[in-house]
Amino acid sequence: MAKNTSRFVCQNCGAVFPRWAGKCEACGEWNTIIEEETAAASAPKATGGKGGRKIEFVSLDGVPETSFRLKSGIKELDRVCGGGLVAGSVLLIGGDPGIGKSTLLLQVTAALSAVCNVKGAPVRCVYISGEESVDQVRLRAARLGLAKANVELASATNVRDIIATLDCGESPDVVVIDSIQTMFVDTMDSAPGTVGQVRACGNELIRLAKRRGFALFLVSHVTKEGTLAGPRVLEHMVDTVLYFEGDRGHHFRILRGVKNRFGATDEIGVFEMTERGLSEVPNPSALFLAERRGNVTGSCVYAGIEGSRPMLVEIQALVAPSGGNPRRAVVGWDSSRLNMVLAVLEARCGFQMSAKDVYLNVAGGIRITEPAADLAVAAALLSSVAQIPVPADAVVFGEVGLSGEIRAVPQPDLRLKEAAKLGFARALIPPARVNKKSVKESDTALRLIEIGHLKTLTEMFGLSDKQDA
Repeated sequence: MAKNTSRFVCQNCGAVFPRWAGKCEACGEWNTIIEEETAAASAPKATGGKGGRKIEFVSLDGVPETSFRLKSGIKELDRVCGGGLVAGSVLLIGGDPGIGKSTLLLQVTAALSAVCNVKGAPVRCVYISGEESVDQVRLRAARLGLAKANVELASATNVRDIIATLDCGESPDVVVIDSIQTMFVDTMDSAPGTVGQVRACGNELIRLAKRRGFALFLVSHVTKEGTLAGPRVLEHMVDTVLYFEGDRGHHFRILRGVKNRFGATDEIGVFEMTERGLSEVPNPSALFLAERRGNVTGSCVYAGIEGSRPMLVEIQALVAPSGGNPRRAVVGWDSSRLNMVLAVLEARCGFQMSAKDVYLNVAGGIRITEPAADLAVAAALLSSVAQIPVPADAVVFGEVGLSGEIRAVPQPDLRLKEAAKLGFARALIPPARVNKKSVKESDTALRLIEIGHLKTLTEMFGLSDKQDA
């Protein structure tokens, strides 16, 4: 019998070391290396022994069996998934604790159980929880009004038992594993949630889903940095990676797709957390701007693109004198991007921003990653400095370069159409160097104001002569 050996594995990046160390040399994290026992494998044998099974090749012009998409009825989820669930696909969903991952998947399985599959039979949904007991899941279902849904529920953590159950008889259509960090393979001595266990459990469940042809949801925890916990290889193995985002202080939740083999990436779905669970938000722009007050200094409406969806959000900025060490507080935007805009305002426009406290907030709890928000952030900052509000009927978008120039952004026509639909009368945009005619004619109701440099924006607020503002 092979003797068990010990290895030391980093739980953050999966690097393996021969001995324990306080700091991982691969990722730089401290106290993440844990000892794991593994059975010593025999030396690999050459392929000249027992012959392998012949692989059958096919042509590209065949009709795929998994072309049918299973629509859940939850349009925001179907949008993020690319139009519905593909048979045999594996979806990895992660988010902060308490953000609503289990609630969302329970509602999804309940909605799917009410539709029919490609064979015309009711969709069979299986929900396996490793974090909660059956009674706890039943209490949540009763609170959401889903107690009568035809969802098969179980509480288990042993992957061997789960595979034996799912692999016998008629295969289900949708399976939810909540969560992958609680599952374990009994042939490994390491604890559940370790890199080895997560990799082994994910591999076995994914292989079963591909072989039996059911859609598999894997719930994953996140680290303190907001990334999915466990080995990075797990994200490579699955077909779709979804992040469930949101601020606990807000009732909005964002389902963002960062990887999708069957649809567009960076697509988002917007939900609202209510007493009856998560409800869809078909028009997030109107909801994000519902509590906006006009003629307020430091406030600006940004016209952005999230995936294929145009979205209007309010950007709020406050510039105040510093009592000592200047502070930079950012919510919903990249802090390094804010520092770049402040540096450009100081170096190219003459504003002394280094000695002031700057606070930036994206209203509604949504997070913006698009560089097109640079001009809107600059407008909000200048509005706070000059104590002059940005026109309430104006939207702003554009990318700021290091020399202060305003660069064009993709899909300006979609942004303008969304602004016109919500009643805005003008837009501050970069110079339309490409397809200028199409941008101009996309919405004649909007008055387009082209801004080529940040100095032009400062002149609009009457700050061109205030070099020490």
